[in-house]
Amino acid sequence: MDSTTEISKALPYLRRYARALTGAQTSGDNYAAATLEAILTEPSTLDGASNTKAGLFRTFHGIWVSSGAPVDTEETGLEAAAQRHLSLLTPNTREALLLHTVEEFSFDEVGEIMQINGGEARDLVNIARQEMSNAISGRVMIIEDESIIAMDLESLVGEMGHRITGIARTHREAVDLAGKEMPDLILADIQLADNSSGIDAVNEVMSDLGKCPVIFITAFPERLLSGERKEPAFMIAKPYTQEQVRSAVSQAMFFSSTETLTS
Repeated sequence: MDSTTEISKALPYLRRYARALTGAQTSGDNYAAATLEAILTEPSTLDGASNTKAGLFRTFHGIWVSSGAPVDTEETGLEAAAQRHLSLLTPNTREALLLHTVEEFSFDEVGEIMQINGGEARDLVNIARQEMSNAISGRVMIIEDESIIAMDLESLVGEMGHRITGIARTHREAVDLAGKEMPDLILADIQLADNSSGIDAVNEVMSDLGKCPVIFITAFPERLLSGERKEPAFMIAKPYTQEQVRSAVSQAMFFSSTETLTS
């Protein structure tokens, strides 16, 4: 498989990482585009990488660091609160956490991407977990039609110190549940029991009751990371790992992302 094909396969995941890092689709995609431009201009940028995906993320990280990982001070509301939270994190910890738990790079690969050793990468991830878990707790609503998965998510999120407002299996149940108690975070499956859409349910809740962070769950993340429409800032793939859920929940609550899939 040539490098162009490998880059194409890895690009949706780079865009996911960039979006979670910046908290928005537009700014994340701008960084991803700059990464591709750098590689097209100088293909040797990927030289020495253990694999093309790691090289792609390493190039991105170099651009991200050289730009100073800028914080937009003109944001308001939830976005402004998110940036204040971010300013309190130990430098580089959030990047390491995302790379390891969401993108599933090993500690050695995280070190390769960030140009540090694997032990330092592990330390950064542990620091991030502690800082973020201590930062925010709140009310979480789960939209999931598979009972076993819903129970697992309820247990995981509860162990993190959050309170579950309830579990909805359909679009209508989700809207009714949110109407009784608006959550601080929504964890939503895409395809629901009655063939309704978790995306539509979340968007209706947002329209009626206001915005809150959202994590979407799907077995086919590539289909939602096409760049052809509005995309979620936070998304985990089925089958997920417990670490992915914990990381995504901490990230979403901490960063207060409000982007859904509204056109």
